[in-house]
Amino acid sequence: MTQAELIYKELLSLTIYRNSLLQPVTAALLSLYHAAASRDVEGICEGWGRLCAELANRECFPSLPTAIAREVLADENAFVSRLAAGRLRVTDRGVDPAVPEELAGLARRDLGVLYQAATADPAYLLECVEPEIADGLPRWGAAPAPAPLDRPWDACIDALREYHRRNGCGCFTGHRAFLWRDGAMLPVEHPDPIRLSNLKGYEYQRRIAVDNTRAFLDGFEANNMLLYGDRGTGKSSTVKALLNEYAGEGLRMIEMPKEYLRQLPDLTGHLSTVPMKFIVFIDDLSFSDDDDSFAALKAVLEGGLASRPANVVIYATSNRRHLLKETFSSRAGDEVHHADTVQEAVSLSDRFGISLTFLMPDKQRFLDIVEQIAADRGLKVERQALLDAAERWALERGARSPRYARQFIADAQARLGRGESL
Repeated sequence: MTQAELIYKELLSLTIYRNSLLQPVTAALLSLYHAAASRDVEGICEGWGRLCAELANRECFPSLPTAIAREVLADENAFVSRLAAGRLRVTDRGVDPAVPEELAGLARRDLGVLYQAATADPAYLLECVEPEIADGLPRWGAAPAPAPLDRPWDACIDALREYHRRNGCGCFTGHRAFLWRDGAMLPVEHPDPIRLSNLKGYEYQRRIAVDNTRAFLDGFEANNMLLYGDRGTGKSSTVKALLNEYAGEGLRMIEMPKEYLRQLPDLTGHLSTVPMKFIVFIDDLSFSDDDDSFAALKAVLEGGLASRPANVVIYATSNRRHLLKETFSSRAGDEVHHADTVQEAVSLSDRFGISLTFLMPDKQRFLDIVEQIAADRGLKVERQALLDAAERWALERGARSPRYARQFIADAQARLGRGESL
């Protein structure tokens, strides 16, 4: 039996990490080993080109071990789910992860096979190919895989434990933010990088938001949270900054548009099985008086037969304190029990354990925010000229807000960079 035949058959026998064979790079490598094991010269050439094409589409090009390792780390299986959960048990040898030794043994064996396949000498695959063809084929790199797979993979269980505890499993290892779109979670490739340190003002509100999120991550019961108030005051930015602050501790976020709220129980039910902590983010939330989709949100917040999973909290932003719009014409209707309608209108807001109010800053606070952002960006300009220009900017737009302050500083930075005056 040739080396290529041996590796091919071992790849076919993967158990715990079997799903990795469906990933693009690993699947291409499996196909190439199959062709080599069958001594199919055309198949080897086709498989070789396919594998190199897959590698060329990745940032890790041309390292094959790195590409395979990234697909391994993104695999979702019973073994990594237990590692990510961080569940502990006490044994005679001390405190060990609650992973049965049989399961760990299977994982260790699979990792060894994948490591061997990714680092084997490519010459094994070219034994039946004419030298003039083999010499002209492109070559991939063999740079070591990234941590924690920067060693023989069957010897890195302890390193994998820490990696999955911090980064989760499956699609959640490579992304921290997702969009919910009609029953599917789509990863956000370039999430907003804003950090809490970038946000100015509203320290009281942000401290409460941080404390609630910190309690959530520490395993305590946390409240759902409604951030409401004037436009441009940093409600959505606060939520996104919380994700960036705590993603390294296993926090992930799924943004759900209002039009999909009826699917919220489906989402929370799915997340309940994932050993990570999730914020379901609903931005710009409000309902018209003929919109009954708020019932799904009410049921998940509090009151439905199925309780909200302990690893999920809901953070919503709105420009309205009472999320269900009510008009004078609706009050003038002929409903007998109108008080019940009013209670229905306010009951949704009441189900958020924490409500934070963000109001427009006054003139002095607005100028303070401008100065703080300018200092963060190292803007070299005379103070009074900066403040006068900022006030003109706000007056032209009819309001003062942190959003307008950031927009002004961006404009001022560009002007000064071009040698223009404010």
